[in-house]
Amino acid sequence: MSDTQTTLDRQARLVAPGQMPVRDALLLDVRTPAEYEEAHIAGSVLHPLSELSTDAVRSLAEGKSACVVICRSGNRARQAAERLAACGLGNLQILDGGVLAWEAAGLPLNRGAKMMSLERQVRIAAGALVFTGAALGFFVSPAWIGLCAFVGAGLMFAGITDTCGMGMIIARMPWNTRRRSEIGACCSVSK
Repeated sequence: MSDTQTTLDRQARLVAPGQMPVRDALLLDVRTPAEYEEAHIAGSVLHPLSELSTDAVRSLAEGKSACVVICRSGNRARQAAERLAACGLGNLQILDGGVLAWEAAGLPLNRGAKMMSLERQVRIAAGALVFTGAALGFFVSPAWIGLCAFVGAGLMFAGITDTCGMGMIIARMPWNTRRRSEIGACCSVSK
């Protein structure tokens, strides 16, 4: 177990959707603005993982009983909590199972326009790259099969490390980084 994981285990705990402190806690949503617009927990504040500023979060958490980190399923929330714990922010909690678990528990979500999830975008991009590499390898030059191998290696790395480089890149795409003025007043973006 890494030192970062040990620090996270000591400073952040998983909290079930029905037991999450909604009052007097900072509900920090680290998904993309597009995901936040589609569905978010009332009172949560959007601060995408790709733009995570520990100073801004520390300021937002000041005077709060806890900082509950939220994402779609829990992975990005853990990454954000690791960063925040490493910078000394205390009383961190991670919503176990993320917004998916919150919704499965029948708890209310503020809903906006339907958007494509980041996970789905990654699957589409990886599939498109593999298909393109295979087609070019068959019709143009066998060297293009290297593209398929590269994507396959990246997917294996993502599965082993629970970190997805393609997901991080796609999260920064313009359609995933729209600001509140572009997606409506339901979104609260902090820097």
